Amino acid sequence: MTVHSIKNFDELATTPNRKMALEIIETGLEAINTEKVIEDSISLVGSALFIKGKSFNLTKFKKIKVVGFGKSSPDAALALEKILGKRISGGAVIGLQKVPTEYIESFIGTHPRPSETNIEAGKKIYEIINESNEDDLIIVLVSGGGSALLCYPESEYTEGARLYDEFLECGKTTIEMNIVRNHLSLLKGGGLAKLAYPATVIGLVFSDVPGDHFEYVASGSTYKDKTTIGDAKQIIKNNNLGKFDLIETPKEDKYFENVCNFILVSNKTAVKAMEKKAEEFGLEANIISTELYDETNRALDKIFAAKKDNFVILAAGEPRIVVKKGGGKGGRNLHMGLEVLKNKMIEANSDSVFISFASDGMDNSDAAGAIVDKKTIEKVEKLNLNISDYLQRFDSYNFFQKSGDIIMTGATGANVSDLMILLSKK
Repeated sequence: MTVHSIKNFDELATTPNRKMALEIIETGLEAINTEKVIEDSISLVGSALFIKGKSFNLTKFKKIKVVGFGKSSPDAALALEKILGKRISGGAVIGLQKVPTEYIESFIGTHPRPSETNIEAGKKIYEIINESNEDDLIIVLVSGGGSALLCYPESEYTEGARLYDEFLECGKTTIEMNIVRNHLSLLKGGGLAKLAYPATVIGLVFSDVPGDHFEYVASGSTYKDKTTIGDAKQIIKNNNLGKFDLIETPKEDKYFENVCNFILVSNKTAVKAMEKKAEEFGLEANIISTELYDETNRALDKIFAAKKDNFVILAAGEPRIVVKKGGGKGGRNLHMGLEVLKNKMIEANSDSVFISFASDGMDNSDAAGAIVDKKTIEKVEKLNLNISDYLQRFDSYNFFQKSGDIIMTGATGANVSDLMILLSKK
């Protein structure tokens, strides 16, 4: 019996094309499974720790500490303990779920809006790193969601929450928001590397940032920040965000001399696996972009402009959405599904299937996304659902819940941005 990562796979896979599209998605999710990524990237041979082919002699270090923040960090910590075991002298990670780690303390925080509950973990991570010296090895598990989950000092969570609310209304990119976040924190924007100096730091990065902008993942705690207070002030001014207490990020090269960052996974990992699966089905595949930052309508135009029969169009990124009215439920992936219906991008007699889904399994709700095709159109007409009304209220979750097209995976423990597929097969 096949075990599906999509919990309601059988209920959704009611046509051959739907089934193929859902299987392609599952292949992408399997490729970014956090435990698998750790196992494939890291090994221990005697006292030599190998990470993507580079070795570290563990006999050089008196203590090995592990800290982490982001949606993948708890699962990564658990997988790392299986490799290093009692060699780990201590640590702390914060994510959206608690894991049964033995040597690393596990915290549950809030996301996407930071809160006071994140401060306890942030303080613990700060203390662990601050107590380190040149004989220590600090392994840092960095993943998407870490910008909200990692907060220190205490003032950061209140300013971070206000920043998130302001950015939601102006619809700017995560990178712009993270530039400002870097200048609110003692740990972001290379602050962690400075605090750890002169210890050796290994950054294990699970990227959720579209494109190769790895220094922005979880606000770049182990990277030298190229931005300044002036850049942050300009973003604040351009978007009328109000007043924030900003600090400069470390610029001295010496703080990064002992830092080695490894990119373990990104959205390219997922779409490449999805491309291969589509080809196994005898379909040609076209990856049009892995860094879609456009507004949702523009992103959809790019995807559907590439549509061809017997083709699978793949894309990844974080399309922008400007939330002008509160009260609804659902994120940008579900919203894009509604826009496909509103703009009649799939016709009632079409064999095309469109899916946009959050790789972390939570599209600002407990749903990962929605599947849209001619069967969706039939159900919407039968139920007499007003698409425009749900769009205006930003209530895509309840719309697709009524049509029965919501995709449920639960929290995947991975996060590499949003993934999109348009499958067209006669």
